[in-house]
Amino acid sequence: MERLSSDIILYPVVSEKSVMGKEFNKYSFKVLRDANKIEIKKAVEELFKVKVERVNTMKCHPKVKRMGAHAGYTSEWKKAIVTLKEGEKIAFFEGM
Repeated sequence: MERLSSDIILYPVVSEKSVMGKEFNKYSFKVLRDANKIEIKKAVEELFKVKVERVNTMKCHPKVKRMGAHAGYTSEWKKAIVTLKEGEKIAFFEGM
């Protein structure tokens, strides 16, 4: 079953480091854990109407979080750093 582009890209990752990557044409997104680079590339190109040069992915491991005497873990997730071709921009990030 083919997944929709909007199902693969969950939301953009907005952090100090990801905003600095914008000057190198790199944008970060939280994606489905089982999505591969080809699916991510197609999803970004379809959603934002841009040309993708490269996709790098990484698994972000759970971290221990404490609330008083109780300890738990954050959930594991996958991050994709998408490099766009020269001259391409995603308008969603331009206000940052």
